[in-house]
Amino acid sequence: MKTDSIFYRLFQELPSIFFELIGNPPQTAEDYKFSSIEIKQTAFRIDGVFLPTQGEENPIYFVEVQFQTDTEIYSRLIFEICLYLRQNKPKNSWRGVVIYPNRSLDIADIKNYSEFFTSDAYGGLRLRVSRIYLNELGETASLPVGIATMKLVVDEEETAITSTRQLIDRTQQEINIEPQRRQLLELIETILVYKFPTMSREEIEGMFGLSDLKQTRVYQEGKQEGKQEGKQEGKQEGAREEKFRMIPVLLRLGLSFEETAKELGLSLEEIQQEIQKQPPSQDT
Repeated sequence: MKTDSIFYRLFQELPSIFFELIGNPPQTAEDYKFSSIEIKQTAFRIDGVFLPTQGEENPIYFVEVQFQTDTEIYSRLIFEICLYLRQNKPKNSWRGVVIYPNRSLDIADIKNYSEFFTSDAYGGLRLRVSRIYLNELGETASLPVGIATMKLVVDEEETAITSTRQLIDRTQQEINIEPQRRQLLELIETILVYKFPTMSREEIEGMFGLSDLKQTRVYQEGKQEGKQEGKQEGKQEGAREEKFRMIPVLLRLGLSFEETAKELGLSLEEIQQEIQKQPPSQDT
């Protein structure tokens, strides 16, 4: 699994983590929608974009996850952003964020774009383009749970084992919203599958206690919810069709429209509409 797909899923399911990462309140995510955007008439695609859902005061955030050396990352990023601004003409300002696993991969020259990487201490202008190095975020235990999950991607295997156990405990204790807790635990498991390619998912679940979690009633109910909803919808649709088939039968038995509607639990309007669909009688 590619690291960019992990980060795409992380930002899409838990966008508050991104805003924590750049020093904003996690609640900022409520004003944004995350997506991947392809620039028209080019072969360029921006890894991720946080678009404000309302208001012109919130900036657009363009996100690049860079886990390999690229001497043209900044020229390409600035070019893609400018193309997007030209094509879409947003009224909002913008910021760029490039996420690296470590500083050693940040080798691209910025001399032609230095103004984007400089803040104005007097005017209060923030950096247009920020660079974040995951291995420099600090100790996992001292980081918010979401950012610690992100940092797990770059932890060494030995460190990752200890960090994961702590992270699972913290997630279960600190995240009170069940869907969000489940999403984080599933993301942790996905990252572990990526970090330990020789281990099966079952081995990883057993090693970190995730298998016990997945046997709980709450988790199983959440996992089966989609299947059950689909089955229930199918049953309901079948029962409804059977009611419609009974309409002409009850009418031939002498029941009135009102009596038929009451018997089948349908509205009078539904009875009348169904009768209009019936082909004319061929009796002679």
